[in-house]
Amino acid sequence: MGGKGFAFIGLDGGTVSVKCGRDATEAAEWRDRYPGGVTTSHYVGRYDWNTVDWTGPVPDDEVRELVDASYDAAVAALPKSRRPTG
Repeated sequence: MGGKGFAFIGLDGGTVSVKCGRDATEAAEWRDRYPGGVTTSHYVGRYDWNTVDWTGPVPDDEVRELVDASYDAAVAALPKSRRPTG
């Protein structure tokens, strides 16, 4: 979307990596809430990305919330001229 990624889906492993929160503290809160179900993403974890196991303890509505929030963060980071309309 607009040249930015907002989620990386691991189809074989049942995981999705998303931007979790505005900073490292918010990303860590998700890992603390769901130990083993939410982990630091490889390579992009230093940018507050977590990997979420959607087959594990994280409820479906919270997985959707995380994906939606990651999308919103990616859109907000785009210049207004490149943001999706509608």
